[in-house]
Amino acid sequence: MNIIEKVFSVSPAVRYVAVYRSGELASRQRDGAEGASSSESDRYEELLVNPTLLTLARQRGNIDCGGGKFVVVGYGNFYQLVIDLPDGHVSVCFDLGSNPLAYAEEIRALF
Repeated sequence: MNIIEKVFSVSPAVRYVAVYRSGELASRQRDGAEGASSSESDRYEELLVNPTLLTLARQRGNIDCGGGKFVVVGYGNFYQLVIDLPDGHVSVCFDLGSNPLAYAEEIRALF
């Protein structure tokens, strides 16, 4: 089982997984996910937006908050959990009604 499949197995509420490590991006979306964004939009989010959000949170956290481990974004159609990794990040979208924070440490442990 590859790492993306392992993340999907964490919860049936997982609708999208992207792993960006050492400059390489791999992603997959659950079949039939309603209100999904386009794959081109997702690509730019993983390459530009999510690394920027993590950098801002990490740098602020490093001042006097004990660091920064992840960011959660509440979009209209889903929640997105973006977890900082030493060489990139993992991005996991969850159905509304789920709690992404309940899975953050389990997903981090996979890496």
